[in-house]
Amino acid sequence: MELFQSVMVALLCVNLALLAVTRLRTLTRITAIQGALLALVPLLSATPGTAGHMLPLSLAVLAIKGIGFPWLLARTLSRLEVNPVVEPYLGFNLSLLAGVSGLLFSLWLETRLPFPPGLFPPLLFPAALTTIFTGLTLVVARQKALTQVIGYLAAENGIFLLGTPLSGQGSVWLELSVLLDVFVAVFVMGIAIHHISKTFDSIDVGRFCSLRD
Repeated sequence: MELFQSVMVALLCVNLALLAVTRLRTLTRITAIQGALLALVPLLSATPGTAGHMLPLSLAVLAIKGIGFPWLLARTLSRLEVNPVVEPYLGFNLSLLAGVSGLLFSLWLETRLPFPPGLFPPLLFPAALTTIFTGLTLVVARQKALTQVIGYLAAENGIFLLGTPLSGQGSVWLELSVLLDVFVAVFVMGIAIHHISKTFDSIDVGRFCSLRD
């Protein structure tokens, strides 16, 4: 249980790091760290009867979220001729303050919702909700499309965390199918970002407002 709580604390720190970093390449590396930490969650939260069923899910999470997604993001970034600095709509200090506020709200909400006893291990619900909030913040508070894809991934990671306690023998394959759907979605996003950059010489979504007929 102490190891599980340590992973949750590490995930919370990763969320804050996603909001604070200023380089795109560093952002992709932190995404890989988040994926690797997520791969540990199903195994650490498994009961003796479900450990064998959680192993395929953990391996899939590691392969897709810890290796596959970051590799696709890094490959897309290397092919784009863009400024490697993260360009925010909302400043980094304000983004970090928003992340801390989301964490405090998640901790407060956990004490107010009537969860069944033992449903969520300690710190899992706040970590999941903060991860979702971090992803949404990246989507709305950053300018580059690549950064917004990372925000989408972070939000999906939070949703995955929320579903982890419900992942038993009957739902593991549903989780695996969802991971595959997300993998395809991110692959398509990477192709779309590449073509946007090639056509418009920028992946700053704010410039789309200047398009005219």
